[in-house]
Amino acid sequence: MRVKADGGPGPVPGLHKKRANTGGTIMGEFERWEGRYSAPDYIFGEATNYFLAACKPLLPKTGRALAVADGEGRNGVWLAQQGLDVLSIDFSPNGQAKARKLAAARGVTMTFEQADVHTWTYPPDAFDVVAEIFTQFSDPLQRRQKWDGMKRALKRGGLLIIQGYTPKQLEYGTGGPKELDHLYTRAMLEAEFAGWADVAIAEEELQMREGPAHSGMSAVINLTARKP
Repeated sequence: MRVKADGGPGPVPGLHKKRANTGGTIMGEFERWEGRYSAPDYIFGEATNYFLAACKPLLPKTGRALAVADGEGRNGVWLAQQGLDVLSIDFSPNGQAKARKLAAARGVTMTFEQADVHTWTYPPDAFDVVAEIFTQFSDPLQRRQKWDGMKRALKRGGLLIIQGYTPKQLEYGTGGPKELDHLYTRAMLEAEFAGWADVAIAEEELQMREGPAHSGMSAVINLTARKP
């Protein structure tokens, strides 16, 4: 189910049923994010993620972009502002409602699809850019499903952009998951994207100021790569 920025979401068939069959874990995540996104303010701010913005020179002038687990839409909206045809996917209706509002305020048109990023059917060779920014609610099995889908969805030569927290983030406690196996490491990314072109990986420790949910000293890792 897809809607334009000025549309409204409808139910995703089987969404809640699928969650109920997983022992409540995914349903719990759904309810948690629905609750977080019900806040009147944008919990991650309205400005794009700083690393995604720094990737602007790598973006194509035109093409299709997929914003994975785009939440309140700040990153998908920014990609649309760069002239890309953006599909923003997330499983939270509350998040997507705020994303549509932000898109309208910024004067961009984009497409939204309410979907679980782990089980969504990623179309093959469909996007010139795929961006995954801080989507670390995935356990290792879910991450495998998500990353396999993201790889499949990129066109050959397409740009992959990933940012996430490293295990050191557990020391800072300023955001992100509490489960060690949800976090990203250099070794993990190097193994996952071995054989990809133009792989660039950088670890940073810096002050994050991206809304109340991303504030304070943070340990992050960034990746850009192109599909071979």
